[in-house]
Amino acid sequence: MSASLLIRGGHLLDPGQGMDKVGDLLIIEDKVVWIGDKGRAPQPPHKVIDASGLIVCPGFIDLHCHLREPGFEDKETIATGTKAAARGGFTTVCCMPNTNPPLDSQASIDYVRKTAEADGMVRVLPIGCVTKGRQGKELTEMFELGNAGVVGFSDDGEPVSNSRIMCLAMEYSQNLGLSIIDHCEDKEFSDGGTMNEGWVSARLGLKGIPSAAEEIIVARDLALAQLTSARLHIAHVSTKGSVDLIRRAKEKGITVTSEVTPHHLTLSEERVMGLPSVNGHQLAYDTNAKVNPPLRTAEDISSLIDGLGDGVIDAIATDHAPHTSVDKMCEFGLAAFGISGLETAFACLMSLVHSGELDLKTLVSKLTFAPAKIIGSKASELGALRVGYPADITLLDPNKEWMVDSQQFVSKGRNTPFNGCQLKGKVMATVFAGNIVYKDNSWKA
Repeated sequence: MSASLLIRGGHLLDPGQGMDKVGDLLIIEDKVVWIGDKGRAPQPPHKVIDASGLIVCPGFIDLHCHLREPGFEDKETIATGTKAAARGGFTTVCCMPNTNPPLDSQASIDYVRKTAEADGMVRVLPIGCVTKGRQGKELTEMFELGNAGVVGFSDDGEPVSNSRIMCLAMEYSQNLGLSIIDHCEDKEFSDGGTMNEGWVSARLGLKGIPSAAEEIIVARDLALAQLTSARLHIAHVSTKGSVDLIRRAKEKGITVTSEVTPHHLTLSEERVMGLPSVNGHQLAYDTNAKVNPPLRTAEDISSLIDGLGDGVIDAIATDHAPHTSVDKMCEFGLAAFGISGLETAFACLMSLVHSGELDLKTLVSKLTFAPAKIIGSKASELGALRVGYPADITLLDPNKEWMVDSQQFVSKGRNTPFNGCQLKGKVMATVFAGNIVYKDNSWKA
């Protein structure tokens, strides 16, 4: 008899299918084989997990993370990054191509796929480069990369500035049925900026990055997507203006999707000034809050949350960007951009649920069904609790309180502005392909 696992008595929540009930779920090998009422499983399982009081949902899918391998293994590896993903409830991660060498050839894509199969804890789907070397000058062999298994194309932190090249990229990607995923930033406009342009940057004497630096490229990309009928995905939306542009584009029928990060939903530009110390003073220039695009204003955050609620923003992605301590323990202007986000994503997002700004079904949808839909055919059986589908499942305690201690991260990246914060909501277990790849030490299932 094949190995089986019964997840018993959990609150089965799958917004993509309208599932919202208490029940049991039976797994045999790597597939879900039965979903039904508690105690009605068709055969006795080899192992039982008592999920009473927990949310049982499809495994999270991260559309945007940085695993750093090959080339930057001091920051992260596929092994450590996917272990962090499992801790965060993610069973699928899409890795960005800003590695060394970049993911601009079949050989580099094959390396990531084979390394992930050997060392990864969860599924890794690579994103290929738009241009060779991410230089913005010459398109990659996009059809070759598509055949190698990429789920989209992006030059990530080096947005394609040449509109003609971007237009050609969109035309090719449209034929492949894959999205162009763009980090929208006018690099000449933002040059030298280190945080959001506003009163905080003025107070700290730091050069700011204006919202318009993002919105200019969002507007350009939307115009090109309309011209080519291509699938465009806007990465890490951070401003109210971008939300408004995407809303109008969707009303026009332009094929655009977008994502927002947990940190842009929950932290404002003031966080750069640091958390209050025991004597009530704030310690300025917290490099762990330095990220690109930068943390924005409270008004921007409100617009991002509204955009999630009304469907203008389609998904939540971590933009997990691990760095070494050397990268961050320096002057603010010299510090690397990025936040290590896989292990804190769900907990910090739950603050929006507990405050009534977002409902739990919407949150789960934006982490499961919605990103699977954006990936398309490459993820046709992901993001759902359905018989015959892969047994990728996340178990959540929405009310468990815990304190973030970055020294306990399994990611090599300890660079988080949430270090020392008390959060409410925790991933208790992650099941990937029928195997329990993470279980919280405090949970006695």
